[in-house]
Amino acid sequence: MSLYKTPLQIHDFKDLQEAWPKDWTLRFISLALAVLLWYFVGGDDTVDKNVLAPVEVINLPRDLVISNQFKREIEVTISGSRSQVLKIEKGDITRQVDLSHAVPGTMVIKNEPHMIPVSRGMKVLRIQPDSLIFSLDKLIQKQLAVKPVTTGAPASHYILQDIVMKPETISITGPQAVLAQVDVLQTQVIDISGMSQPKQLQIPLVLNPGLIELIGETSVTADLVIVEETVEKSISGLPIELNSYKGIRRISPATVTVTAILPRSLTRENNNLQSLFRVTVENETEEGKMTVRVVPREQTAGPIRVVKVEPLVVTYVEEKPDALPSLPKQDEDPLKE
Repeated sequence: MSLYKTPLQIHDFKDLQEAWPKDWTLRFISLALAVLLWYFVGGDDTVDKNVLAPVEVINLPRDLVISNQFKREIEVTISGSRSQVLKIEKGDITRQVDLSHAVPGTMVIKNEPHMIPVSRGMKVLRIQPDSLIFSLDKLIQKQLAVKPVTTGAPASHYILQDIVMKPETISITGPQAVLAQVDVLQTQVIDISGMSQPKQLQIPLVLNPGLIELIGETSVTADLVIVEETVEKSISGLPIELNSYKGIRRISPATVTVTAILPRSLTRENNNLQSLFRVTVENETEEGKMTVRVVPREQTAGPIRVVKVEPLVVTYVEEKPDALPSLPKQDEDPLKE
């Protein structure tokens, strides 16, 4: 193949140059710039998008608390290029509220477009709602007693002796306006109908919405002390048990009278109430005085409480064997008158 152009080829190239506009280079550059401009501006449409922006409260004084349910999110309409706007996700845009100068009372804070920070090339068109309302109150701590509420009655001859609450009190920190309305924390109703023995229950507290907001749904433990009815009895003639270790002894007096509180069932089932107790003496003094000690016997069923012992102090007397009769002398005739 020849590397030299023929006269015909040279002629055709010259004709092409004459046919092509002399400013073809400038036109080509203009076309390229137009395409680039369309891509970066006209090709990336401007769009609007609604975004939920969280409300962030900052610099709230330590002695204040927000006592109302304010809007936690606001709706923000953002305008910008499609590539920028479509990348925005929830949480990328926030509304910060500075409460460093807040005082107790109600504050209304406007939502202005300039308060929402957005990237360059985007702008905020509108915000819903257009304002935020905050109710501010003093923050206090209060100790509240837990009060049980019951209904019904235990089984026959049984009583509700006590209800032990765990915890007995609950400390709550919150708005003064909310806590000032509460003096005690009551439980839901506890039905003790027919109970004949102690029982432990988990009982929810009855709380108003303000307290639920502060401590949530809360339960406490209730220990129900159910015991049998008791009666007070005076039992006389209880003999004192004496362990002799210094010869023969005699206690004066030898019996005592005991006043005790007994379960009702024991008084009905046991005719010999003296057998329920053991009576001894202790703490002997030089004068022979001793203190009487009365305790229920171990096999006794049910709780027994000794209220009174009469007499509480007794004395002992040592006794010697009676003297033997004297024998006659050897030189004496027992038959002699």
